Amino acid sequence: MNYYAKRVGQAVLTLFTVVTLTFVLYRLMPGGPVEMMQSRLIGQMEASGQAVNEQMIDRMVNLYTGYDPDQPIHVAYYQYVRDMVLHLDFGQSIQHQEPVFDVLFRALPWSVFVSVYGLILGYTANLVLGSIMAYKEGSWFDKIASVGAIFLNSIPYYVGGILMLSFLAYELGWFPTGGRYPEGTTPGFNIPFMLGVIHHAALPIASSFIVGFGGGALEMRGNSIRVMGEDYLRVARLRGLSDFRIATWYVGRNSLLPLYTKFMIGIAAIFSSSIVMEQIFRYPGMGWYTFDALKLRDYPLLMGVLILFSTVTVTGVLIADLTYGLIDPRATQGDREAY
Repeated sequence: MNYYAKRVGQAVLTLFTVVTLTFVLYRLMPGGPVEMMQSRLIGQMEASGQAVNEQMIDRMVNLYTGYDPDQPIHVAYYQYVRDMVLHLDFGQSIQHQEPVFDVLFRALPWSVFVSVYGLILGYTANLVLGSIMAYKEGSWFDKIASVGAIFLNSIPYYVGGILMLSFLAYELGWFPTGGRYPEGTTPGFNIPFMLGVIHHAALPIASSFIVGFGGGALEMRGNSIRVMGEDYLRVARLRGLSDFRIATWYVGRNSLLPLYTKFMIGIAAIFSSSIVMEQIFRYPGMGWYTFDALKLRDYPLLMGVLILFSTVTVTGVLIADLTYGLIDPRATQGDREAY
């Protein structure tokens, strides 16, 4: 019980630290939202020949950004955290002129749809291919698959995405060049819309799946070969256990342990990598809105995105810590974390 309480406390402390540092840095860094909006309004007044009224500018800045330039930073921080925790209020997006939560809630399902399918397919291929390579160690299949995995792992996913987009979309016209679903279809549970969603998401999913699974297959191969040389496998064979039980309960389960935490952390990594992927495929999701917010200095939206990314990352690591004992009983033995 102390272990679980400690892990949950560390996760809460990490999130609190991330939110605090992010809020302070965004408020104190040069060219923040307040300064940007002030300079923009002053320029508009000067261009129209109006007299610059600082009080009116401050009121307009507060209206557009939700920031009061004269408010102490600790008071603003308290109000921000209070509204975020109690009301899920992350502020108002400067660019979209609507609540940050609404913008994120609208974009999140599309990023999850593309990223989760790519992650699940990629890790499934890693486990299956790595296990077969280890079982056929030294064979022609193992050599060819190892070379192919190394080659694919050395190609950045965005390079593979650009190549697939250029050849399959622009040259052959098999896939659309952008968007989340075809124009003219009605969003909802109807066949044309759902088929269009799958068609538009095919290339983004394929880019993260085909290019990204090589390294995991090699890691699974190495783990399986190491486990296959352990003495307890010889004892299991002497006990007369079936090959299926040995492969699943002894080799597969113990080879999976190093990849488990990596898989949980990868859930958060897919959100951060989607920034580049969604720009390549012009797929409006979390990454699309994040890049636009960065270009236009929409700091309330950036704050919301960073808090969401941090929450997903910390939650993934926390779930891995709390559930590691289910797949490795040795992790629950003793008081030391090494066990």
